[in-house]
Amino acid sequence: MTAPLPAGPRALPDFPWDALDAARERAGRHPGGVVDLSIGTPVDDTPPLLGAALAAAGNAPGYPTALGTAALRTAAAGWLQRRLGVTVADPLGADPSVIPTIGSKELVALLPTLLGLSGAGTVLIPSVAYPTYEVGGVVAGLAVERTDVPPAGADGVALVWLNSPGNPHGRVLTDDELRAWVDWGRAHGVPVAADECYVTLGWDVEPRSILHPEVAGADHTGLLAVHSLSKQSSAAGYRGGLLSGDPALVRRVWEVRRHLGLLVPTPVQDAMTAALADDAHVDAQRERYRGRRARLAAAVRAAGLRIDHSEAGLYLWVTRDEDCWTTIDWLAGLGVVAAPGSFYGPSGSRHVRMALTATDERIDTAVERLGA
Repeated sequence: MTAPLPAGPRALPDFPWDALDAARERAGRHPGGVVDLSIGTPVDDTPPLLGAALAAAGNAPGYPTALGTAALRTAAAGWLQRRLGVTVADPLGADPSVIPTIGSKELVALLPTLLGLSGAGTVLIPSVAYPTYEVGGVVAGLAVERTDVPPAGADGVALVWLNSPGNPHGRVLTDDELRAWVDWGRAHGVPVAADECYVTLGWDVEPRSILHPEVAGADHTGLLAVHSLSKQSSAAGYRGGLLSGDPALVRRVWEVRRHLGLLVPTPVQDAMTAALADDAHVDAQRERYRGRRARLAAAVRAAGLRIDHSEAGLYLWVTRDEDCWTTIDWLAGLGVVAAPGSFYGPSGSRHVRMALTATDERIDTAVERLGA
C-alpha cells in the first residue's frame, strides 16, 4: 500500500472560480446569454506581428535559454526605458537585470521558492490582493499576512508583494507609498517585489514603476518588478512575462529556473521581442479598453452602484454597500457574471470586480441590461 503523502504546512486555498458555478448557471438562463465579466481573459485578436514572429521562429530544434535571447533582453530593456522611464543595469551582462518568464502567474506563485525563502518566515501581501500571492507563500511553506503599510518591524518577514495598479481594485500606489516600501525593505534587508502587469493601463492617473528613479533612486537594490504581455499585447496564450530589477535577485531566480527547466519557448521569445519593440499595437489595445471602460462605468453608476478606486487596470471595483454575494446574485439575474470581492481577501467582501475583457458586443449588452 502506498504511504500517504506528508501534509504541507497548510492547505492551499480553495480554487475560487469554482464558487461561481451557481451564478453562471443562473446568468446562463437569461434569454440573451451570459455576459461574463468575472475573469480578466483577453478576447481581442493577438496582433499579427506576434504571430508572424512566432511562425518565423517555428523551426526550433534546440532547447530555449532560460536567460532569454540577447535580442529579447535588449528589447525588454528598451521597453522598460521607453514606456516606464526605467533604466536597468546592463541587460546582457554577467548578472542579468531582466529575464523572461512563463507569463507572470507562474513567477508570482514561485517567487518565494525561487528566492530560496521556503520553510520559515512571512510574506506580506496587500489587504485586497490577487490570490496567487497567498498561494506562492503557502507553496513555499511561509505564513502570509495582509497589510497596505510597512509594519513597525520586520521580524520574520521574508518577502513583500506590492501590486500597482492593483488587481482587483485598480488602485495605484503613490510615489510616496512606493518609496516608503522601498526604504523599509532596504532598511530591513527584505526583498520588495512589485507586480506591475497593468502598468501601461492608467486611466485617471499615470502608474509609476517601483524601478523608476524617482522611487528606487540610483539603483534597484532589493527590488523586483514583474511585467506581462498578456493584457497589453492581448497575448495571454503566449505566456510571456518579464522579471527585472536587482541583478543579484534576478540572477538567483534565473539560476533556479534553469535547473528546473522553466524555459520560455524560443518562438515565444521571438514573439515577445517583436511585441516589446512595437508601441502601436499596445496603444491600440489600450484605446479599446478605454472605450469599454467608459461605457460600462457610466452604466454601473447610472444603475446606482458605486465604483471605488479603478483609476487604472482592467477592472471596475463596484459596490452596492452589501455583501458581495448578494450583488453577484443580483447581477446573475441580469445575465451578468462578476467576481466576488471576497476572492481577494476579507476586505473585499462588499465589492465585486467587473472585467473590461469582454467583446464590445458583450460590454454593450451589459450596459443595456444594467439600464433596464
